[in-house]
Amino acid sequence: MELRGKPTAAGRAKATRTTPPDPVLERPPIPRVRFLRRLSRTLLAALVTAAVVVPVSAAARPRIPAPAPAALAPPTRATLGEAYTANRANAAEASRMAAAHGDRTRAAADRAMAAPSRHFLTFDGRGQGLAVEVLGDLAHADRVAVLVPGSDTTLETYGRFRAGAAALQDRLNSLAHRRGTRGTRGTRGTRGTHGTRGTRGSTSRPHTAVIAWLGYETPGTVSTTVLTTGRAEDAAPPLKRFIRELRGVVGEKARVSLLCHSYGTVVCGRAARGLDVDDIALIGSPGTGADSVSALRTSARIWAARGADDWIVNVPHVHADLFGTTVGFGADPVSPAFGAHVFAAGTGGHSDYFKPGSVSLDNLARIVLGDTSEVSRA
Repeated sequence: MELRGKPTAAGRAKATRTTPPDPVLERPPIPRVRFLRRLSRTLLAALVTAAVVVPVSAAARPRIPAPAPAALAPPTRATLGEAYTANRANAAEASRMAAAHGDRTRAAADRAMAAPSRHFLTFDGRGQGLAVEVLGDLAHADRVAVLVPGSDTTLETYGRFRAGAAALQDRLNSLAHRRGTRGTRGTRGTRGTHGTRGTRGSTSRPHTAVIAWLGYETPGTVSTTVLTTGRAEDAAPPLKRFIRELRGVVGEKARVSLLCHSYGTVVCGRAARGLDVDDIALIGSPGTGADSVSALRTSARIWAARGADDWIVNVPHVHADLFGTTVGFGADPVSPAFGAHVFAAGTGGHSDYFKPGSVSLDNLARIVLGDTSEVSRA
């Protein structure tokens, strides 16, 4: 049996002795701003590392043979038909070459683009592929939307991109028909603040067209290129050139809107300066590389939206130098500090902005039509 007695003075002193302070535990807390900056850079570093070490199957894919693009002069209203015919023929030849090469997926994609109902201003079946398709009657359009896609958009995945363009065209037709029956604003007048246009009273129905602009080599979602502005800087000059050529077709009185999704917003940010468009909408954006609307140096009205379930909200909006490369795209376009007109995008995710029946699609259509007072704000 163990006998217990009262503690001695020495025991009491031992029990009350304090532990030496731990220098780690006693360190002052890191300020919130510094903590967030470190966290953001850590996340970006993790993304870069993942992009480097995760294999991308497309990188090992052999190059698919395809003919050179049709040699065409910049289109005019009178030559649109010739451009459509030449590019359909090019797509048909690309399909035959891809089939002979044994690539059934690319052959099927090219063959679909060669259908008589398809209207391409540009088609290039080489590499990932480039395609600029018109939905609607461009020759008579006075409201034109140009869609700029994000990462992983190639000729093989083009169908998803086109589906969004088709949904927008359907919604534009519906709203334009409604406008035509009730009588409202007509074509654009003079440019106002941030690209707003005065309108003249008219009972005529607007004529709309949507252009799916896959005019650049998009980065892969799992790649280092998706974290930098390199592809966007390469894409900006052809986008600027295309808008100039588009003006040659539709004229200066037509209202032109640029709708940019995901990495496409980085492209539009690089191309924005001096671009002759009325509106630029940034949807699901990781940032544009600019810190504010004024830094874009454009007279266009800038819009921004993000769906409630869009994973892009988790992308850090910072610039950071990692491995000798600057990654990240800076300010969040839907933040008040950026200065865009933020509109409602509903509960959708990253790929739902052009989903039929969605809040975001309805608002995008109203932006294209110039019905800005009817756009619901976030």
